[in-house]
Amino acid sequence: MPEVRQVVLYSRKGCHLCEVVKESLAKLSRRGGFAWEEIDVDSDHELRRRFNDDVPVVFIDGRKAFKYHMDEREFLRKLAS
Repeated sequence: MPEVRQVVLYSRKGCHLCEVVKESLAKLSRRGGFAWEEIDVDSDHELRRRFNDDVPVVFIDGRKAFKYHMDEREFLRKLAS
């Protein structure tokens, strides 16, 4: 069985782009192959400093994959690589 990839979405409340990416991740996660979590950058001073207004940011297995927008086809391609 293939290893499950880990996806992290860094976001904040009130961010429209974050909501769009979150909806895409929720939809794509139904296919399986990855587990994802959302982290609010405003919940931690260091995260807020690190990401500031650069949200949403998506990491796949600890590597930054997308910032601001996420193309679903490109996400699936990166997930498969």
